[in-house]
Amino acid sequence: MGYQKSFLYLYQNFQKIQKLMSHLEFDTKLVNIHSSLKPAAYNLTRDINEAEDLIQETMVKAISNREKFREGTNLNAWMYTIMRNTFITKYNRTVRRKTFIDTTDNLHYINSTNYSIENTGESAINMDQILRAVESISIDLRTPFMMHYNGWKYYEIAEELNIPMGTVKNRIHVARKELQKKLWRHNPKNN
Repeated sequence: MGYQKSFLYLYQNFQKIQKLMSHLEFDTKLVNIHSSLKPAAYNLTRDINEAEDLIQETMVKAISNREKFREGTNLNAWMYTIMRNTFITKYNRTVRRKTFIDTTDNLHYINSTNYSIENTGESAINMDQILRAVESISIDLRTPFMMHYNGWKYYEIAEELNIPMGTVKNRIHVARKELQKKLWRHNPKNN
């Protein structure tokens, strides 16, 4: 019995030491990646000080979530994803704070016709031309494009059509490009 207890004790301590070593290795890799994050952070923020703050927040989040990192995953990509998501979250918070909401009770001015202006401008391309252009692209491109246009998510389209999601994205992209070319030709401003 004593031998089994001591073996169990050694095994548990070995796991703790192994975990400690993996944390140390992870932290070392993070330090090495730090400098490669600077250009991307600056590209997002367009300010050196904000870029440094973003990198610091990214490092803190990565260290606090190191157990979510899976060995074999690209650490650079994982870090860039954390940094991008951190930036987007911070940006959305800033935009929400700067949004002005009118709380006045004088809402009768909103529906007042005394100050309305009629828009008499016409589109250079009418709806019939757009519909004809959509009908002219191949069914393989048109189907996912129209599904996406009608609010379907990429993964929903992929499941419905039984094709990979990458193929769905590609077909929608190609359909947009074809429509852009076709509609550009119909625009009187481009003739």
